Amino acid sequence: MKFQDRVFSGMQPTGTLHLGNYLGAMVQWIEMQKSHECIYCVVDLHAITVWQDPAELKTSIRQVTAAYIASGLDPKRSIVFNQSQVPEHAELAWIFNCVARLGWLNRMTQFKEKAGKDREAASVGLYAYPNLMAADILAYRATHVPVGEDQKQHLELARDIAQKFNNDFRVSIEAKGYADGVFFPQPEPVITGPATRVMSLRDGTKKMSKSEPSDMSRINLMDDTDAIADKIKRAKTDMEPAPPSTLDELRGRPEIDNLVGIYAALAGATKEEGLKVLASTSGEGPSVFTGFKRALTEIAVEKLGPIRGEIVRLMNDPAEIDRVLADGARRARAIATPVMDEVKDIVGLIRG
Repeated sequence: MKFQDRVFSGMQPTGTLHLGNYLGAMVQWIEMQKSHECIYCVVDLHAITVWQDPAELKTSIRQVTAAYIASGLDPKRSIVFNQSQVPEHAELAWIFNCVARLGWLNRMTQFKEKAGKDREAASVGLYAYPNLMAADILAYRATHVPVGEDQKQHLELARDIAQKFNNDFRVSIEAKGYADGVFFPQPEPVITGPATRVMSLRDGTKKMSKSEPSDMSRINLMDDTDAIADKIKRAKTDMEPAPPSTLDELRGRPEIDNLVGIYAALAGATKEEGLKVLASTSGEGPSVFTGFKRALTEIAVEKLGPIRGEIVRLMNDPAEIDRVLADGARRARAIATPVMDEVKDIVGLIRG
């Protein structure tokens, strides 16, 4: 069966969104809405897999929505909503809990990392998180999913769940008129750009993360000019006396590689072009990297300053954010409800 091209992706409303979220996902989302039908979700049900303060969660949902819009997502062109307003996500997740196998979930490395040594104390939701992610995507029969590299394993699980559902219920699917026995597509990951995995400013081997204890490890979308300048100035480089001159050399120096990748992504350039800027600015100050950090600060402030200003403006009008989310949820349900109705028929559940 030929599926309509449809994009789905989302972010959790936990903590402030940062440069890694923006460059690793949102720049790509904005570009894709120009040519695809796009659904972008604030995945608040995923957020509560670990305890959240209810008042802070509401604020975070609105702030992530504001960041989506401020960064360039058009809620008239794309569907923007929060996950919990569309119950089909949770309904389909339960079906997928019954399709997925324990062995599949036991292989998920992200659960092991997040649960740590005390896995017995982790929530069932954190363990079953990948099944809900599969439901998020397949409730819309999405064909393309912009994801960070750390989410590829979860997307592969979504593909396995889709395949097993199609195999398990092939007879029912064909009885519904799907001659090839395929109800769910095999969603494809979309990973592009020079900064698909933005790393910590304090450790070039670790991903930039909201959960990192040090705020100096990331540039938040809500950081002002002084904070951005200070974080870039203090960003870790290395003790080598000269900048790398080739991409191969760059790859062997993770902190510098990260800063060059960030510069290239913000400037809409390639890493090779970023490397040329690094070479042209070396020696402009007490450190070989002072000039490049100054150039990076300028482009970061130029790109992120207007986004911060628009987030602040939107957060001063929470009713407008709530209106956007409600409208997006209505449009999302118009797609997800018929899919869920067919799933219930295929599985053998009686509905009114």
